Amino acid sequence: MTTIHCRFFLVVSSLLLGFSTKTASATVFNLHNNCPYTVWPGSLTANGEPLLLQSNSILPPGDSITLNPPAGWSGRFWARTGCNFNTNGQGNCSTGDCGGLSCTGGGLPPVSLVEFTLNGAGRMDFYDVSLVDGYNVGIGVKPINGGTGNCEYAGCVEDLNGSCPPELQVIDPAQEGVVVACKSACAAFNRPEYCCSEDHATPETCSPTEYSELFKNACPSAYSYAYDDASSTCTCVGSDYLITFCPSAV
Repeated sequence: MTTIHCRFFLVVSSLLLGFSTKTASATVFNLHNNCPYTVWPGSLTANGEPLLLQSNSILPPGDSITLNPPAGWSGRFWARTGCNFNTNGQGNCSTGDCGGLSCTGGGLPPVSLVEFTLNGAGRMDFYDVSLVDGYNVGIGVKPINGGTGNCEYAGCVEDLNGSCPPELQVIDPAQEGVVVACKSACAAFNRPEYCCSEDHATPETCSPTEYSELFKNACPSAYSYAYDDASSTCTCVGSDYLITFCPSAV
């Protein structure tokens, strides 16, 4: 079966499933921080539905959060790092910023993403890890507590900040010389061949580049560019999911 990039699939499936339902699903998300620093997890739900995460969700090293999404949930998770907020929730983050302590939008690129569409009721869930918008921290998704079908691990264990080409590097102004994120080539150069736009807007005309191949070689199960579907979209039926920031292994 031809796979579909999750960002497109999220919207389509939400419409087909009647996304307005608030019924809790049987699926459980467990977000775990394996990084040696604090992470402020961010989330975005398709079609503007309420966020799964509370605005004060913070994960110190080693901590976890358990979430119970509603049936038919579609959306994404990411890690925010280097955050500073005042008592009113105003502030920003070095990476993954989303408009304040309580996210008002998606994570500001470059950011590593986990994307989900939960279908439930014995139907396939779709999930992936995407580096299409760049990379800030390692991230992985592992089906747990049962599940049938392929149920493969998706993620990026490698520290791409350490191998990021100079032209893609994002340097933390508060830490001289410290690379905190790695841009996508699209964000860095804004050229159609890197953005899969204009004359390169189809799978046939948008091919891997030297930059997307760098991401792909480091993280084979993650999306490296917009049409990297064949080896990057995963499916599973009837599983819970462990989402780990800075995973140490598959």
